[in-house]
Amino acid sequence: MTGSIEKLFQDVEISLNILRVLASNSYDSILITDATKDAKIIYANKAFKTLTGYDPSEVIGKTPRILQGAATDKTVIARLVDALKGDGRFEGKAVNYKKNGTPFIMDWRVLPVKVGKRTRVWVAIQREGFAI
Repeated sequence: MTGSIEKLFQDVEISLNILRVLASNSYDSILITDATKDAKIIYANKAFKTLTGYDPSEVIGKTPRILQGAATDKTVIARLVDALKGDGRFEGKAVNYKKNGTPFIMDWRVLPVKVGKRTRVWVAIQREGFAI
């Protein structure tokens, strides 16, 4: 079975279309940021709007910090920053804020996408969680 999927992914056009379908139709919010210091958003799926109230077109070029506010745990954000600086992965929970100002617990995982040893983009998979 593994050989079949590997063979399928050798076709770049099929690979890209599979990834588009997965990202666009995921129940989880998917956010992709560039790998610069500012980590500007370059993609958000429809589930991101469901989760946060922000239309993807509203957040492109901004940073995920637009979701943070007074109750966002600074130690969690510091752990995230350390993971990003080390090109590592991150998992955490924090209070974030929807577009209308409503706080919510966000569970999220951030993963580097590398080409060679260089991180090119960050992919965040997010969902609404429960109290910590």
